[in-house]
Amino acid sequence: MSGKKEYLYKGNKLRLVVLKDRQYKRGRVEKIEDTLIAAVPAKETALGPLLTTWYRKEAKNIISIRARKYAQSMGQTFGVIHIRDQKSRWGSCSSARNLNFNWRLVMAPEWVMDYVIVHELCHLTHMDHSARFWGLVERYMPDYRTAKQWLKEHGQELVIRL
Repeated sequence: MSGKKEYLYKGNKLRLVVLKDRQYKRGRVEKIEDTLIAAVPAKETALGPLLTTWYRKEAKNIISIRARKYAQSMGQTFGVIHIRDQKSRWGSCSSARNLNFNWRLVMAPEWVMDYVIVHELCHLTHMDHSARFWGLVERYMPDYRTAKQWLKEHGQELVIRL
């Protein structure tokens, strides 16, 4: 990319612009159209944690809204949504009906994010990966196999590299 940094957000590439200035006491990140603007103090070296924090907040907001929408259409209820930094999972759910999602999902296309949300909501009915579980997933997301394959092929691209 020859010095040009791009990061995924809902499946689209955003160009990163870093603004360094002493007037910024703490860093902040803002998305404006197809650009991520990171305003950091002049001596700021922790751009990675700053971006991660922004992505986590975005993931919490977007996934919460989408999970409520799907839960309502599926007749499901859940407890709390947690956004985590899981190394090998995109999502999980607990017997207490809490849902956990990997913050990196916000980098994936929305239809892939939706698959993981529906997948976890279906676990509230079937806490396994039985044929009945996959039938329920397919009922609410007929193209789930495409999203599952997308994660398998592109999941390793959902990272922050500085």
